[in-house]
Amino acid sequence: MDRLIRATRKATQADEWALVLAAAGIPHRLEPDGAGWTLLVPAAEAPTALAALDAYDEEARRAPHAAVPDAASPRLAWAAGIAAGALLLAFFAVTGPPAAGSRWFEQGAASARHIVRGEPWRAVTALTLHADAVHVAGNAVATAVLLPAVVQRLGVGCGLGLVLLAGAAANLLTAMAHDPRHVAVGASTATFGAVGILAALRLLPARRQAKPRWKRWMVLAASLVLLSMLGTSPGADILGHAFGLLAGGALGLVAGAVLRRPPGAVIQSSLVVLAALVVLGCWCLALAGLPAGLPPRPVVGGRPVASWRGAEWTSRGRSS
Repeated sequence: MDRLIRATRKATQADEWALVLAAAGIPHRLEPDGAGWTLLVPAAEAPTALAALDAYDEEARRAPHAAVPDAASPRLAWAAGIAAGALLLAFFAVTGPPAAGSRWFEQGAASARHIVRGEPWRAVTALTLHADAVHVAGNAVATAVLLPAVVQRLGVGCGLGLVLLAGAAANLLTAMAHDPRHVAVGASTATFGAVGILAALRLLPARRQAKPRWKRWMVLAASLVLLSMLGTSPGADILGHAFGLLAGGALGLVAGAVLRRPPGAVIQSSLVVLAALVVLGCWCLALAGLPAGLPPRPVVGGRPVASWRGAEWTSRGRSS
């Protein structure tokens, strides 16, 4: 049975608590509660979890720091996350799952062979495609939960743009590193990019502050724990998830170092429009191309046995 140990109205605060417990290896979950968050742990782990959080709070009180202002209200941040998740679901209602002759998947999936041969827009379009209802539901929920924390810290436009860029960069890196037959779809690289951004912002806040060395290692450890827990399930694109985490971390470090304060409302709105235009433009490029079909399915034991599952072509549950 789970026990509620803390509650907050700030997504950034809830995310910080989750990082502390993840680094300590304590099972936990965050749940939305009206306009805020609640942190729950197994009842048997509650004393250990509270002790870890209390120690973290005490260390934070001792360290001189300047408060980092939120760039967006919790309500706006939540609205952005829920809207992004809803858009993933809505687009899946249009494309449906992969099917023979589906132009959406033929032209938009992150085919390693096509990307390295001059179709980089697939790195973006693939983020909007999903293999089945379970796949899109999982990514929609992850987006709705993770994006608000990034948005609250960086603003709607900046946060959304960085998450999109992290996901696209991860797909490009994966295409270059994988076998040419590799084909991936799904927003999971972007959601892991959000995790990387959040971790990096903990390392280098928008306003510089003294931060104990152990906290820096805690952030890294927590990110790796999340990758191992959420990004290595059967059929998952492990390399893509790892690249998402790394790309997000790099972008988060740059944002934390460059942005002394979040951009204003005009710039944020412009970045939202730009992100939408990038996705739309990439799809226009994808659908304007001549149908080329998906790459050959992986061959195991002399015969093709692959099927769409999770985020990539898999062979009986093993990554191709």
